[in-house]
Amino acid sequence: MKPIDRRWLLRGGLALAALLAALAAWQALKPKGLPDGVVGGNGRIEAVEIDVAAKAPGRVRDILVEEGAFVTAGQVVAHIDSDVLQAQRAEVEAQLQLALNAIEIADSQVVQRQSERAAAFAVTRQREAELNAARRRLGRSDTLAREGATALQERDDDQARVEGAQAALEASRAQLAAVDAAIGTARSQVIGARSNVDAARATLRRVEADIADTALKAPRDGRVQFRVAQPGEVVGGGGRVLNLVSLSDVYMTFFLPETVVGRVGLGTEVRIVLDAAPDYVIPAKVSFVADVAQFTPKTVETESERQKLMFRVKARIDPELLRRHITQVKTGLPGMAYVRIDPKAEWPSKLAFRTP
Repeated sequence: MKPIDRRWLLRGGLALAALLAALAAWQALKPKGLPDGVVGGNGRIEAVEIDVAAKAPGRVRDILVEEGAFVTAGQVVAHIDSDVLQAQRAEVEAQLQLALNAIEIADSQVVQRQSERAAAFAVTRQREAELNAARRRLGRSDTLAREGATALQERDDDQARVEGAQAALEASRAQLAAVDAAIGTARSQVIGARSNVDAARATLRRVEADIADTALKAPRDGRVQFRVAQPGEVVGGGGRVLNLVSLSDVYMTFFLPETVVGRVGLGTEVRIVLDAAPDYVIPAKVSFVADVAQFTPKTVETESERQKLMFRVKARIDPELLRRHITQVKTGLPGMAYVRIDPKAEWPSKLAFRTP
């Protein structure tokens, strides 16, 4: 057998020592004198962080708030330069005006073609009347010619007039059909011009939306935690400009052992005491319980190891309470979270509600 590498023994010993130290720390800091059904764990106040970012690449024109400032939902906090977008809007507006003019021209073409059709239709009616008259005249001259009352030449002339009137009528009808086709074409041009107007208006709305997006707004109430960019810097699409802390979504993250966490459900009542304000007791409710253990190996083989499992828990503070004390809310503060795992258990007097 190969000798065991001392380095591996040292690493294993350090890992075990760290594990035992974490458990010992929790046991040492575990609050004393709690009634059955109430447990506690060390934690830290945290809040949801929100990045205010540019939708499209651009240069930061200005930032209107300083670090630590309170902002409200919808408040403009920074601007991205929009000169290029303004130029695009002017271009699209010109294209829209051209498209509107094209509609007027196409409409006038339809009216003109309709007038031409009326004239062509009148000519066709005239040619039909001339053909009918020529045929009646031919009928009379044909009868007289058979009776010898008129010359055959006159009959032949009337026959030529009928054929000429027939040709003129066909030409007039062809002209009427051409005008009808021209009307259809003009109407199609109107539809195309209107489609161009719709497209130009849609493009204009998109450009205006892009311009509106250059005014960066706070998505919710909160405090400016820090500036990521400075005026004059160029950021990419999605580039962060400010980082906000949402003071309406504040919670404490703490840890409980496996023997306790199994009895903690979402909505379980929690009371928080901060190291910085030990005289106040803040109400909260469990909003998250991790399904993966912390501080332990992924695999445990013995019952004693299972007792060392620690699970992360979040207790969310009432948003209405936060709004009433918005200027006093701080993140990163350490403290204790007390959880009532037994609904029938009574809270001790030291954990009675006491808020500023």
